[in-house]
Amino acid sequence: MAIQRITSPAAPEPPPERWSNCLLVDGVAYVSGMVARGAQGEMPTGMDEYEQAKAIFGKIKGLLEAAGGSMADVVKITVYVVNIKNNVKVWAARREFFKGNFPASTLVEVRALASPEILVEIEAIAHIGKGVR
Repeated sequence: MAIQRITSPAAPEPPPERWSNCLLVDGVAYVSGMVARGAQGEMPTGMDEYEQAKAIFGKIKGLLEAAGGSMADVVKITVYVVNIKNNVKVWAARREFFKGNFPASTLVEVRALASPEILVEIEAIAHIGKGVR
């Protein structure tokens, strides 16, 4: 089993020795929970769930492209929100990135995420280059 760490300017890496944003293992990309922090780690002030989800899906897209794949390779996403009543905003952003067969999905409401400004966190699993979709 070969494990390759995938990096992309679209999703700046966390400080060393915390976690990897994306690992590619035998053609499967595991994308850590992404939030809408900026390139310098700044919090997403003033962004609603739609804007945060759109930024997050953009990060996931960048990581998958760096791994040689695309959003069409995503087979599973898990979405964490702090207010489930606003899930339609997340799904609106989702529709901008996925066409055809949508990935299997889980939506979970949580009490809080890493900081109060973060309203959405999304993780993904993608099967790269195998023509799954």
